[in-house]
Parts: sequence; structure tokens; C-alpha cells
Amino acid sequence: MKKYLSLVTFSHTIFAMPFAFIGFFLAVTTTTGHPFEWQKLVLMVFCMISARNSAMAFNRYLDKDIDAKNPRTKVRDIPAGRLTANSALIFTLINCAIFITLTWFINHLCFYLSPIALFVVLGYSFTKRFTALCHMVLGLGLSLAPIGAYLVVTGAFALLPIFFSLSVLCWVSGFDIIYALQDEDFDRAENLHSIPAWLGKVNALRLSSVLHVLSAIFIVLPAVFTVVGWPYYVGIAFFCAMLIYQHSLVRPNDLSRVNFAFMTTNGIASVVFAVFFLIDRLWVK
Repeated sequence: MKKYLSLVTFSHTIFAMPFAFIGFFLAVTTTTGHPFEWQKLVLMVFCMISARNSAMAFNRYLDKDIDAKNPRTKVRDIPAGRLTANSALIFTLINCAIFITLTWFINHLCFYLSPIALFVVLGYSFTKRFTALCHMVLGLGLSLAPIGAYLVVTGAFALLPIFFSLSVLCWVSGFDIIYALQDEDFDRAENLHSIPAWLGKVNALRLSSVLHVLSAIFIVLPAVFTVVGWPYYVGIAFFCAMLIYQHSLVRPNDLSRVNFAFMTTNGIASVVFAVFFLIDRLWVK
């Protein structure tokens, strides 16, 4: 179990899961005829876990040869010999099956859309081989969390969760560009595509900043279309402050704190924002 949790870097679930809770409780508190149901919440959580497990395991399987060449990633489970590539692939298929099965018990729309969701989250692993926009595809995969969770409750699309999804898309794309700064030289040498390898460190950081500004804008927009209280604005302020802080940690000539900027600041940002969102939903309701 520890090996498989390590394979999928389970701690990184902290990025998208809080936004899944946001989408779920957004639906419960802003729509009529859709009361809170524990069963749907549990199904949503396990859908998130299984989809992410399949995406991460497939990424490790597909990138096993690349990871073995990269000094930064050769310690990962497959190149280090702690798990076999076939084990990772089987784990991927099992989690895909779990995900699709769970959506059947939610509603028809979620079930019909489940292959599309898997196509996006699994397809990301191929993108670094042909486009520098791979970071945006990763962001797109995680951005499905608030929309998907909203669909779990309502079975219908709406504008508000789309704003949160667009915020996640820009936020994740931005911090993944920062994370990819570490592999700029390796990516160029191996003909892999990334924003840092394409634009260089300075311009990559500028693009990351632009994406994070857009993320902040999208996270503000729901307040224009629905009633929110002061906790929501506190959450916005904290989220934006963490975006600014992570950019202060990284310089083109100093990448020593990239991992802290990637994991710690973004993990805290998503969890704290979600907590204030939930407080606000209770406050408004």
C-alpha cells in the first residue's frame, strides 16, 4: 500500500480535492431540490481518488524511461525498482474501472462523461512529447474537479462551477510551469516540450504570473453572480496572497525553493480557501 501511495504521490491530492468539495457544496447551497446526501459525497470523494490514482499511475508507467534518465526523477518507484511497470499499468486499469463503476451509481450524465474525464486526465501524460502546452492540459484535468462535483449533485451544468474550474485551470497550469523550471535543460536535451524549455526561465515565470492573475480573477467572479459573505472574501485574499508568495520564492537563478513553492504554498492555498468557502456557504445559508 505504501508503494502504491508513493507511486501516485497521494499527498498531491490536496490540490484538487478541496475544489471538488467546493463544487459539491456550491451545488447543495445554491440550487433547489438538491439536498445534501452523504452517499453522493462519499461517491464523489472516491471518484476523485480513483481518477487521480489512474492518472498518476499511468503517468509513471508512460514516463518510466524518461524518469530513469532524469537525475531528479530516477528515484521514483518504477525506475528505482520498488514497483514494476506492469504493476503500475494494472493499478491504472483497476482505478479506471472503479471510477467508471462509481459514476454509474451517481447519475447518467456523470456515467456518460466518465470516459471523457479519463481521456483528459490520462491523455496529459502524452502531451509533453509534442506540445509545450502540457501544463495547461494538466490544469484542465484538475479543473474538472469542481464541475464534476457539481454534476454529482445536480446532474446539470451551470455557470458558477465553471468559474472555479477556470480558476483551477490557470492556477495549476501556473504552478506546474514553476515546477517544470527544474527540468528545463533535461527537457531540451531529450526533445521534450515544456514552457521553460520553450521560453526560458524568465519568460516562463512571467507566463506563470499571468496565469495566476487570471486564476485570481476567475475566483473573484462567482461573487458577482451569487450572494457571498465576508468569509469568501477572506478566502480570496488568502488564496491570492499565497499566489504572490510562491512567486517571491522562485527566481530564474535560484530554484532552491521550487518544491516548497509547489507543494506547501499551493496545498495550503487550496485547503484554506475551501475552508473559508464552506464557512461562507453556511454563513449565507
